[in-house]
Amino acid sequence: MRQMTLVAFLQAQNCTNFVGSWRHPEASPGFMTADYYRHLARVLESGKFHVGFFDDRLAMPDRFGGDHAHTVANGIRCVKMDPITILTVMGMASERLGLGATCSTTYYEPFHVARVFQTLDLMTDGRAAWNVVTSMNDGEALNMGHAAHGDHDERYDRADEFLEVVVGHWDSWDDDAIALDKQSGLFAHPDKVRRLDHSGEYFRSRGPFTVPRSAQGHPVLIQAGQSGRGRRFAARWAELVFVNYHSLDQAKADYAVFKQQIAEAGRDPENVVVAAGVYTVVAATRAEAEDKVALIDRLPKEIDQLSLLCEVLNVDLSKKPLDEPWSEEEIMSWTGAQGLRDRVHRVLGKRNPTTRDFMEVSHRGTFRDHPRFVGSPKDVADGMEEWFASRACDGYVVAASHVPGGYEEFVRHVVPELQRRGVFHNDYRGTTLRENLGLERPRIGAWREVLN
Repeated sequence: MRQMTLVAFLQAQNCTNFVGSWRHPEASPGFMTADYYRHLARVLESGKFHVGFFDDRLAMPDRFGGDHAHTVANGIRCVKMDPITILTVMGMASERLGLGATCSTTYYEPFHVARVFQTLDLMTDGRAAWNVVTSMNDGEALNMGHAAHGDHDERYDRADEFLEVVVGHWDSWDDDAIALDKQSGLFAHPDKVRRLDHSGEYFRSRGPFTVPRSAQGHPVLIQAGQSGRGRRFAARWAELVFVNYHSLDQAKADYAVFKQQIAEAGRDPENVVVAAGVYTVVAATRAEAEDKVALIDRLPKEIDQLSLLCEVLNVDLSKKPLDEPWSEEEIMSWTGAQGLRDRVHRVLGKRNPTTRDFMEVSHRGTFRDHPRFVGSPKDVADGMEEWFASRACDGYVVAASHVPGGYEEFVRHVVPELQRRGVFHNDYRGTTLRENLGLERPRIGAWREVLN
C-alpha cells in the first residue's frame, strides 16, 4: 500500500518559517541551545517522521528600505545559525530520523559541499540529505563577497555543473575500496579510488575525493525550485522535492506535469518523492483548533510580509507606495524567486501588480502561505489523506506554528490517526534515509547514464 512521506520544516533561527512563531506564547526561547534541537529530534523520531529538514539563507532579510533595523527589532529571521552543525547535534539524539540541510551552489565550492555532506552521512549511518539551492538575493551575495546576486537561469546552469562535480566526487570510491588488511598492510585498493579531473565552464576540481561511500551510498538530494528552470533542474537531479501548492486542483495538475518532466529527463518518477508544504493545527475538537488558529493569525505584522517579500524577490519594495503598480519591465528585472512572481501574474492575469497584490496573493510572512489543515485529528488526517490519495503529492513538509508544541501536538494527535488509516508507516523500514524513503541506493556512475 502506498504510504505518505513526512518531513518537518525546521529553521536554525529564532522562528519557524512562520516568522511570527517566536511571538507565540508557547514558543520555546531555547532556539540557541543544543537541548532544543535534541528534543526536536526525539519528538520527530517518536512520530516516525522521515526527515527533519533545515531551510537556510546566508543573510538576514534587509532588502526593505536597505536596512536591517526592522529585521532585528521584529525578529524577522534575524538569527540564522549553521544548520549542518545543528544536524550533528540532532543526529546524536536519534537513530532513524533523516537529517537534511540547505547549502547553496552559488556561494560554495563543490568539493567542500561534497565533503561536508558525505561526512555527515557517515557520522549518521546514512541519514543525511542535501537541499540544493541557488540562493535568492543581494544580501547573501554581499555576505559572501560578491557585488550582486546573479542571473536566475545562469545560477541554475552553474548548479547543474555543481551537481555533476559533487556526485562525481561521491562516486569516486567503490563500496569495497577499503581493505583494512593489517596483515598485508593494505589499507585500500588504489584501483578502486578514482580522480574526477573535472574541467568545465564554472568549475575545475581534480580529486581524488577524501571521503568514502556511506551506508546509503551518498546523501539524498532535495530540491524546491518553483520556476520553470527550477523544476527542470529538480526533474534532472532531485530525489525528494518540496513544492508549494495552493489548492487541491492546482496540486493535482502540477504534480502530474512534474512527474512527466521527471520521466522525460530519463528518470523513474516513482523514485522521486514530491512533498507539499502545509501548516497543521490540531486539537481535541475543531472548535479548539479554530481558537488556536485565531491566536496564530493575530501574530504576524505587516512589516513581516514586506520584509520577507523583499528577501525572496530580491527587490526593495519600499521604493513605491503599497498600491502603486510595478511595471512589467521592473518586475522582470528582479532576480529573486521567479516562481512567486509567476504565480502572482497567473492569479492576477494581465494586470500590473502592486506590492499589496504580492502581499495578498503570496501571504508571505503569514500563517497562510501554505495550505492549512485545521481541526480535530480526524479533520487534519482527512485533509492530508485527500491530497495524498488524489495524487496531489507523495507526502508533506509539515511547518509548525510554534516549536516544539506544534510538532508535539502533531505527533500526539495526527500521526496515530494516519497510522490507523494505513496511509503512514508504523515504523521505519530500515536504517538509512534511502531505505525509509523507498529510494534505491545509487549505483556508481548511474547519474552519468541519465545525463547521457
